[in-house]
Amino acid sequence: MNIAGLGIICTRGRGPSALCQALATGWVAPATVAVRGAAEDQLNVYAVPPEALSDKTLLAQARRADRFSRMAVLAAADALGDSGLASRVDKARVGVILATALGPHATTFNFLDGILDFGEAAASPTAFSHSVHNAANSYIAMTLGLRGPTLTVTHFHFAFHQAALLAQAWLKERRCDAVLVGVAEELGTVMEYASSRLLPPAADGRLKPFAFANSPETVPGEGSVFFLLTPETAGAAYGQLDVSLNQAPRVAEPRTALHLLDTFAVTRDESAYRTLLTPGLVAASYTPLFGSIMTGSAFHAAAAACMLKGQQRYACPVQDNPHQVPLCAETATGSLREVLCTRLDCSGRRADLRLTPQPW
Repeated sequence: MNIAGLGIICTRGRGPSALCQALATGWVAPATVAVRGAAEDQLNVYAVPPEALSDKTLLAQARRADRFSRMAVLAAADALGDSGLASRVDKARVGVILATALGPHATTFNFLDGILDFGEAAASPTAFSHSVHNAANSYIAMTLGLRGPTLTVTHFHFAFHQAALLAQAWLKERRCDAVLVGVAEELGTVMEYASSRLLPPAADGRLKPFAFANSPETVPGEGSVFFLLTPETAGAAYGQLDVSLNQAPRVAEPRTALHLLDTFAVTRDESAYRTLLTPGLVAASYTPLFGSIMTGSAFHAAAAACMLKGQQRYACPVQDNPHQVPLCAETATGSLREVLCTRLDCSGRRADLRLTPQPW
C-alpha cells in the first residue's frame, strides 16, 4: 500500500513537520499531572497541548465532539490534506478505519459518573453517544464529507496492524479508492490513576526501550496518527507499507535498513525484544518521544515514513544501553531502503510493519 498522506497529533504538536522536529530535537521532559488517591500524587505524562486542538474552522462541525474525537478528526483531516488529493478523490470511495486500544474511555467514565450522581433518567445522552467507539469515525466522515465504509478496530496490542490489513483488503477488492487508517488514544483521570497504581512509573520521565526490563517503567502518552493509503503511488508518496503477523518479514541489506523496536512499556515484560535483534542491523526506538501508547505502532510507522521520505535517520532519543545493542546513535542523512517496526504482545506473538521507499 502507498502512504499518500500523513497526519499526526502528539505531545510535540501537530503535523508531519512537528514530528520531524521532535525526531531531530530528541527527548524532552514530560509534563506532570496530579493524580488523586494514588500513592504518588504526581505522574509524568506526554499529553497533547491544548493549542494543537484549537482549529475552530475544521472543528466547526464537531463542536460537541469530545477530546478523543477531536484528535482523530484533526489527524485524519491533516492526512487527507497532506496528500493533496482532497479535491480529486471521489469521497464516496474513501473509507475510514480507526484503531484504538481503549477508545474514548474518559467520556465513558464521565457518562457512568453521571448515572451515579444523577440517576439513569438524568444521565447525559450526549456523553452516552460519544462513549461509543465509532463516534470518532462518524465525526471524521461528517467533517470531511466522506461517504465510504467506516469501521473501528479495537485490540490491546495489534489494533493498527489489523486496521491496516483490513484497509489492504478494501483496496484489493476495489471497495475503496483510498482509505484513511489511523489510531487515537487519550489520557484521562481514570487512565492516569490506573497507570500510577498498576504500572511502575519512570521517575526521571525517560522511557528506556533498550533496558529490556521484565518490569519496564512507563510514561503514559496520548495522541492520534492517520495515514491516507492508496493502492498505487499518489499524493505525498511517503513510501510503501506492508503488514505481517506472526512471521518475520524479509529484511533488506543491513547497511540500508533500520529496525524499530516497538516497545511501549505497558506489557509486564520486555526482555523478549532482545531476541529480535538481527546481527548487523541497527536498532532504534522513538517511544520516548510520545510516551507509552498501546497503539504506538502507528506513531513509529509515522516516524518511519518521515525518515524514508527525507532519507534521514534520527538518533534514538534515549540511549541507555546496558546490553550493548547496536543503536542508531547519531542523526545522519544517507541511503535508507527499509524500516522494520516490530511489536510483541504479552504471549510473544509478533507483528511487523515494513516500510520501503516508492519503487524507482
